[in-house]
Parts: sequence; structure tokens; C-alpha cells
Amino acid sequence: MSVRSRYRDALVHRPFQALFAAQLVSVTGTTVAAVALTVLVYERTTSPLLSSLTFALGFLPYLFGGLLSALADRVPPRRLVVTCNLLSAGAATAMAWPGAPIPLLLGLLVVIGMLTSLAGGSSAALVRAAVPHDAYAPARSLMRIVAQLAQIGGNAAGGALLLLLSPSGAILVNAGSFVVAALLVRLGVGRLVPAGDAPEASLLRDSLHGIRDVFADRELRRLVLLGWLVPTFSVAPEALAAPYVAGVHGSRALVGIWLIALPVGTIAGDVFGVWRLDSRRQRLVVAPMAAASFVPYLLFAPHPPIPVALLLLAVSGFGSLYALGLDLRVRDAAPERLFARVMTINSAGLMTLQGLGFALAGAEAQLIGSPATIVLAGGCGLAAAAAFGPWRSAQTSETVVSSRASA
Repeated sequence: MSVRSRYRDALVHRPFQALFAAQLVSVTGTTVAAVALTVLVYERTTSPLLSSLTFALGFLPYLFGGLLSALADRVPPRRLVVTCNLLSAGAATAMAWPGAPIPLLLGLLVVIGMLTSLAGGSSAALVRAAVPHDAYAPARSLMRIVAQLAQIGGNAAGGALLLLLSPSGAILVNAGSFVVAALLVRLGVGRLVPAGDAPEASLLRDSLHGIRDVFADRELRRLVLLGWLVPTFSVAPEALAAPYVAGVHGSRALVGIWLIALPVGTIAGDVFGVWRLDSRRQRLVVAPMAAASFVPYLLFAPHPPIPVALLLLAVSGFGSLYALGLDLRVRDAAPERLFARVMTINSAGLMTLQGLGFALAGAEAQLIGSPATIVLAGGCGLAAAAAFGPWRSAQTSETVVSSRASA
């Protein structure tokens, strides 16, 4: 039976309220710190390369988090999330030391990224446990929406805070946000026992075995690869915001507007998908909407003016509603004992490949220009959706879900 769940079906549960608030606080704080750290590094080095490296280092540590994904099966989820937040608070506090050397700052940034990656799978497991089965899709949607809004608000807040505080003071705000997030999860979420076993193998070996188990499952492998590759190619316009705007002689202020066009479309797509599509249709539209999200990229071939480009980006972001059904399909395909590990591995690959996507887009644009790079990314995205998208009916998956729920 198809179910149409609403956001309120997730928000009425206090554990989810705590996780939702923790996500809002921590992402906002981290975004504020990213702005402050970029300014701090540039002021102390006058190096654009080192300044931009602070953003790149936000992606790299997720790879290491995936290599330690077995922690999700060895440590209770709430404890792991709280511990990672508190350790991140300590690292952020150390970063706020006015005389901290640049290598130490960048090293601590890597540490925070690793801790965030390690906590990601356990946080997803807590979300799954915090809401009823039918409210999982809106719960995941809300976590995505709050992350998008927090990033938009955090960038604005970061700029405003730097008018009142030093960069070190703004970084301390991030440390405080991690502490608040830890308290929210500790006090608002119940204890959840890890669903997986605790083998005697070493942590690294167990993590590598877990990655092998995830990719040995044909359906799970297809879904994870789709969830990695679509965002990898979709970041091209964001990576090329400044050169594209400069190429049409636009104002620098348009770069900021350009960067929120995709998130605005993404939020609209998520809201529409939850309000208008039931669970069966959410599963059905995964592949078509993933492919459709890249069609607007092909229309960048004639180098459209900024207003048209912004509309195309918003339409592309709307196609991201495919993630609703993808979340459901991953939950359906992943054995419960592997769920937290699957989500940790998924987050690690997603962030690492997105970082690679930013770098590749910049390199390609040097050779063929920004519009052609966006078109090429659109073509690659369409190919990824065609190769890995679940185009078959969702009926089989839904039958499996129904039988599990009634068991």
C-alpha cells in the first residue's frame, strides 16, 4: 500500500526534533567557521591557493571516515555522535588560538571533517530509529532542507559576524555550536544499540570488509553509485560561478545569487516531492528525475545570460527530489545490520567525489570554458543516471518493505 507522509509526521517526534535542531546548529556553525577560516588564512598568508584549500580540505577527510566506517557497528550511535561533536568542539577551540600556525589550522580542519564523517552514518541511524517507518522520507528531506538553509544562512551570518568579531571569535562560535549539538542529541535522543555485530577483526580490516559487503550487493551498489555520481557532476555550475558571471561581465554580487539558485530549487523539489508524491511514486521517479536534473545543463551551450542561467539552475535543483526515493530504496536494500555503515560509506564517497567534481570542473573550464564544462557535466550526469538509475518498477521494493513492516 502506498503511503503519503507529511513533514509533521516526522516533526511530532521529540528525538527527531533534537536531531533536526542539532543539524541546524552544527551546520550553521561550521559554515560560519568556513567563512572565518578562509578570511583568516588569507589575511595571514595573502595566498589565494591556501585560502581556497580550506574549502577543499572540507571534502578530503570524508574519505578517511569511510575507511573507519566499522565504528558505526562498534559504538552506540548516540554516543558516537555526541563524542564526535565534543571532539570537534575541542578542535575548533584550538583553531581559534590567535597564534595557531597555518599547518595546524588546516590539520585541525581535517580532523573535524573526519569526525563529521564518522558521525554521519550513526546520525542517519538515529534518524531512522527516531521516526516511524512511513515518516522516514520526510525526515530525511527535512535534514537536507535544514542543511541547505543553514549553509545559506551561515554564509550570510559569517560575513556579518566578521564585522563584529575577529575570525578567531567567529571560529569559537563554531566550537559552541558543536557543544550545543552534542547536548541536544545527548538529552533529546534515546540510546540505540548498534544493529551490527562487533567482530574481532581490526577496525580498518572490518571497515574494508564492510565496504566489500556493501558493493557485493548488486542493488545496493547501483544505488550508492547513483547517489555518488549525480552530485559529482551536478556541482559544476557552483564550481564555475565566478568565472561564468565574469564571462558575461556580471556584478560580483551575482555570484552569491548564483550559488543559492541550486539550493533554492533543491528545497522546492524536496517540498513538492513530500507534499505531492506518495512513497511508491517517490521510488518510481528516482531515475527519471535524476536524469531530468541534468537536462537544463545542456541548455548552457549558447552561454545564456545570467537571468536565464539562474532559472536553469533552479529547475535543475528541483530535479533533486530524486533523493527522496533514493533514500527509501537505500533503506529498503540495506540490511539493518549494515545500515549505519552503508550511510557512513555513502557520505564518505559522496563528499570525496563532490570535492573531485569541483576540481575537475575548474580544470576543464581552463581548457574549454565554463559553458562547455557545464554542458559536459550534464552529459556525464545523464549517462550516470542511465547506467545506474533504478528504472524498473518500485513494486518489488515496496512489497519487500511491506512484508518487513508487518513481520
